[in-house]
Amino acid sequence: MNSKRKAAAALATAALTAVALTACTSSQSSDSSGEYVSGGTFVTAMSGDPGSLVPMTGISLEAREIISFHYESLVYVNADGELLPWLAESWEEDATSTSITYTLKDGITCADGTPFTAETAAANITYNADPANATFYYGAQVSERMTATADGNQLTVTSSTPDPFILANTGTVEMVCQAGLDDPDSLVETMNGTGLFTLDKATPGSSYTFTKRDDYTWGPEDVTSDTKGLPDTFEVRVVTDPGTAANLLLSGDVNAASIGGADQDRVEAAGLGSEGVRNPIGEMLFNERPERPTSDPLVREALVTAIDREQVGEVVTDGTAEESKSLVVKSPYLCVADGPQWTLPETDVEKSGELLDEAGWTLGSDGKRSKDGEPLTIKFIYDAATPSHAAAAELVQQTWDELGVTTELSGNDANAWSEQLFSTFDWDTGFVQIAPGGPVIVNTFFGGETPDKGGNNFMFVDNPEYDALAEQAKTASPEETCDLWQQAEAKLIERTDVFPIADAQDFLYLNGAEVERPNFIRPTSIRMVG
Repeated sequence: MNSKRKAAAALATAALTAVALTACTSSQSSDSSGEYVSGGTFVTAMSGDPGSLVPMTGISLEAREIISFHYESLVYVNADGELLPWLAESWEEDATSTSITYTLKDGITCADGTPFTAETAAANITYNADPANATFYYGAQVSERMTATADGNQLTVTSSTPDPFILANTGTVEMVCQAGLDDPDSLVETMNGTGLFTLDKATPGSSYTFTKRDDYTWGPEDVTSDTKGLPDTFEVRVVTDPGTAANLLLSGDVNAASIGGADQDRVEAAGLGSEGVRNPIGEMLFNERPERPTSDPLVREALVTAIDREQVGEVVTDGTAEESKSLVVKSPYLCVADGPQWTLPETDVEKSGELLDEAGWTLGSDGKRSKDGEPLTIKFIYDAATPSHAAAAELVQQTWDELGVTTELSGNDANAWSEQLFSTFDWDTGFVQIAPGGPVIVNTFFGGETPDKGGNNFMFVDNPEYDALAEQAKTASPEETCDLWQQAEAKLIERTDVFPIADAQDFLYLNGAEVERPNFIRPTSIRMVG
């Protein structure tokens, strides 16, 4: 996949999937006895098929999820965003944030039986740092500025420029064993990593079955093959219908499933345990290409100022709205703790009209706004698979119609969505979300290259104040970088490059098991309960 296709696909993952599983974990008590029972099969429902299993270039949400079930990283990110030892037992950063040295644990082996060494880890960083490979991690976490070397059981990664997030960026890269790096095509339908569970059987569109290894000793927080409560088998079952997933969960045929919408009430009523992650379900982005009306900051400001944020937030979240805290919503939640530094506008329809007048969109006798004979038409897109999106979009349409704006609603499936956002660019705004784990990834969308140049900035944002602060933040000291990134984020809000109406919790419900789920289920955390 070339860099341009890779960039478009990468942003499709982050922007297309409004349920991109993200930060702020919460849980509810389970109705089980809480006693761990080893053995058996843990079954989780997945809403779509992952397709290719190549970890370096797997793009879809489902692909990244199933890849995380086998491939492991140097550090483990827990539900609180803490970075803990995993393949690496320790690490040491230099004072300039340009180098980090990891010491790997002893005895790590791959699914194919070969040793996983510091040399293999260095080969992973080198592979991801090569722009020609256009990997999932290139640009956002690893780049050609980085080099990696091995000495015994130590891996040293060096950056030619300071990187205040060098631990999170390099430590969370999912590691592939050497045979997979040598032949990525061999990983399309199989897996070769260091995971506790190895893939035994793949039936695309139906299920993927993993078996627990009996020689695993390097898990986070001392997890081994003998840890009490681990299942013998881990099955990922493709269940595309939400109602069916809820039925299977309630009957105990699956142990874990993400449930929302109308089915959530009956699952809640059963008292099942759950793990929640923040979902920026009400986030709005804008197409700022010159030919679109939303290229004008006055128009964008007018549109969001007219919205009753509280009312729309309640609808888009099914009554579970949470105030947005940051554009960073995914573990490890870099630069979230002290934010936000932005303030969202209060609803003021009269001011919205004045802003549109100032932008040249005048109100005609027919109650519609136009400029130079052209009506003000806004194409509002949303994910048709998210039930609350349609109802909230209709509410936005009513508000803007009263303002004199002609609002065209466009509910999309995955294929149509990708076409509009990344190919035809035939959209103006809508419930379009990204779900990054740190501000550098945010920057690849709002400050990076546009898709025609191989980048992720599919909104074509050009915000000089944001760009200037981002450039400072990228090489600032660890003590200063987050404040700069939060100042930069505020510039995106001030210019209405993004409008976070409300967040919600996306719940993974559990029956007969407990898990930790920073973003996806961590297999080493699965505990079967009686």
